[in-house]
Amino acid sequence: MAEVVRMPKMSDTMTEGVIAKWHKKVGDKVNSGDLVAEIETDKATMDFESYQEGTLLYIGPKEGEAVAIDAVIAVLGEPGEDFQALLSGDAPAAEKAPEKTEEKKAEEVSGSESSASTVTPEELGCTVITMPLLSDTMKEGVIAQWNFKVGDTIKSDDAIADVETDKATMEVTAYADGTLLYVGLEAGQAAKVNDIIAIVGPAGTDITPLLNQKSAPVKAESAEAPKADSAAAVTAAPVASSSSDDSRVKASPLARKIAQEKGINLGDIKGSADGGRIVKKDVESFVPVAAQPAETKAAPATEAKAITLPTFVGEERYTEKPVNQMRKTIARRLAESLFTAPHFYLTVSIDMDNAMAARAQINEIAPVKVSFNDIVVKAVAVALKKHPAVNSSWQGDKIRFNEHTNIGVAMAVEDGLLVPVVRFADGKSLSHISAEVKDFAQKAKAKKLQPADWEGSTFTVSNLGMFGIDEFTSIINSPDGAILSVGAIQAVPVVKNGAVVPGNVMKVTLGCDHRVVDGATGAAFLQTLKSLVENPVRLLA
Repeated sequence: MAEVVRMPKMSDTMTEGVIAKWHKKVGDKVNSGDLVAEIETDKATMDFESYQEGTLLYIGPKEGEAVAIDAVIAVLGEPGEDFQALLSGDAPAAEKAPEKTEEKKAEEVSGSESSASTVTPEELGCTVITMPLLSDTMKEGVIAQWNFKVGDTIKSDDAIADVETDKATMEVTAYADGTLLYVGLEAGQAAKVNDIIAIVGPAGTDITPLLNQKSAPVKAESAEAPKADSAAAVTAAPVASSSSDDSRVKASPLARKIAQEKGINLGDIKGSADGGRIVKKDVESFVPVAAQPAETKAAPATEAKAITLPTFVGEERYTEKPVNQMRKTIARRLAESLFTAPHFYLTVSIDMDNAMAARAQINEIAPVKVSFNDIVVKAVAVALKKHPAVNSSWQGDKIRFNEHTNIGVAMAVEDGLLVPVVRFADGKSLSHISAEVKDFAQKAKAKKLQPADWEGSTFTVSNLGMFGIDEFTSIINSPDGAILSVGAIQAVPVVKNGAVVPGNVMKVTLGCDHRVVDGATGAAFLQTLKSLVENPVRLLA
């Protein structure tokens, strides 16, 4: 009889797995213990062995696809056996319900379209002008002034209104020929982006049907063309008042601003809009006469010293890649920890002179090289034995005080962060801890760590000292009640016996879950840790 193969849960934090590789294909014979696939979890890529026997009748997810825990990934059975009932029974309504929903939506949409009687602007020969999106942050615009009134004849390049956005005052162009039939709001009033502000069309057209509709169709050019104009205007300086020489010249605020920036007197420009009004295109197309360079030379000295910045053209670009399983879990668990556990931090400076001397002597006889981090891990484990409240975790309705010391050591890998655990660290020698940590580091880089390697920590040590970080804070590795952040050893002046002398100092910061660790408790733990690291001979006893 055919049996389904489901995505297994390969770690305590795993919610889904990615099929990294299939080692069998449909039709292959599978025995119990055979390697069927490689599955990428949130922490490592692991081999998946079959606990069933039979012929591989079906493979669900392809390589690279993510599958939730307990979802069907394959079917084993006798050759030629019908297994479709197993797949349909796994989710009887999940696949069919959406189809019915889509059909129902399609019927509702078609019904509403057939029942509604709408009139388009094109049918009336009109153009609906809406409030354009004139900046990337604009949500509404204020009509600064109307340049035409209802009944006026409009040309396609006329600026019918000046609009104040959140960044500047800019023109709204009609992009249509005809008569201004409707003005939606008065000067000083605001309209949201895409709201109707005006309608242009043949004189005498009844536009009531367009106004009665909730949203009128808009021609593409009425939405696109203003954006092109705004590309240069949106980053411009706010509109400034014109000079006294041309203050009485009829011009749009945008045209006046551009003229001021270019040093052009508006009195020298002939306006092309209604009534000789000067608009943006008139200023941009204006060519100064030969006599104007002399006027420019006569400009005040402050203007002559103005710096002209060269135009620099850059390219905005980026790359994206899918979030892998490890990064998904890191994001989820750290967010849960930070926003669930009330964190507070305590920092202390440790004199490392004795530790540096002791490490040099230990490495002369030790079978493996001992690092400062190994000394910290050992000191933390010993200190936790004296302060069990720090070696605890919040369990909702109770607090668990761990009597064993399993120290998680945070390690950076290519895809994120792993925290293998040095178990019973208080009873191990510095050489033993060093060898164990080095082995974990090699496995982590090769993605060979197993669940037993990273589960069961009671406290975590995170060290960024090797990167030159002076001090930092870490997010608690749940369900631990605390985490220690270790900074770099710095050569600094210190006071000893009343004299300032050269010294070596390392800062460590204890991050505590305030639900289980109080300030005084954390401070007492740090004092013990400081004493142990400053007198490392106590770790060898």
